Amino acid sequence: VQEMGPKDAPLLLLLHGAGASSHSFADLMPRLARRWRVVTLDLPGHGFTRRTGLSRARLPQVAEDIAALMAAERLSPVAVIGHSAGGAVALELADRLPLKGIVTLNGALAEFQGVAGWLFPFLAKVLAVNPFTALFFARTATPRNVGQMIAATGSRLSPAQLRPYFRLVRDRAHVDGALTMMSVWDLRPLIARLPQIRVPVLLLTGARDKAVAPDTSARAATRLPQATHRDLPALGHLMHEEDPDAVLTEIEPWLAELGLLAQPSTQLA
Repeated sequence: VQEMGPKDAPLLLLLHGAGASSHSFADLMPRLARRWRVVTLDLPGHGFTRRTGLSRARLPQVAEDIAALMAAERLSPVAVIGHSAGGAVALELADRLPLKGIVTLNGALAEFQGVAGWLFPFLAKVLAVNPFTALFFARTATPRNVGQMIAATGSRLSPAQLRPYFRLVRDRAHVDGALTMMSVWDLRPLIARLPQIRVPVLLLTGARDKAVAPDTSARAATRLPQATHRDLPALGHLMHEEDPDAVLTEIEPWLAELGLLAQPSTQLA
């Protein structure tokens, strides 16, 4: 868990996507911390966290554990900002935390279609139960193929931004944790419940996203009672890493409309 910003400001919780870690918000977090208290964490099995069992890696249980963590640390976020799979977790938290707003960044809010609907989950399960899979990924990863993997999402990151991803892919425990989560990921109950989520939601997408199609968020916005969808044409899946200022420009006035904007501060914790 990492924290930044003035202690007396409204609290924002940031949630990264599958396969990433809290480093994903390295550039956006200090910008948000000028006006808000900001907390981010590594999802279960990712980054510096320990792998959980299959039963705790499912979406509802991940949300339950994050809500329990917030209670244990006496943290009361007024809004959650979630990237990709973190966007799904953010929406799952709507029934577990007294949130006043949710922001999704290229939210993973749809099931795989067609053959991928059964093939990808099947492969993820097979890989997750194979003890040699994570070791293979960790030993064979190179800066070049990690860069290619990131480029395939439609995002362009600098060499400095790619280094944390290379370190993650080289970490057997992290790869194992990410595969475990993907192997039990089931969005169908959350998607069916979208019309019951009354919290205002801002869905931001990058038009160049090749990992999660922007129309995924556009469709979700039509089912959420209080939703706004905005598309940023020049950005890809890792939009908040590519251009944190552009993302902040969208988030800040939206939170202000909800009455969640604190005064600027130069004091970072």
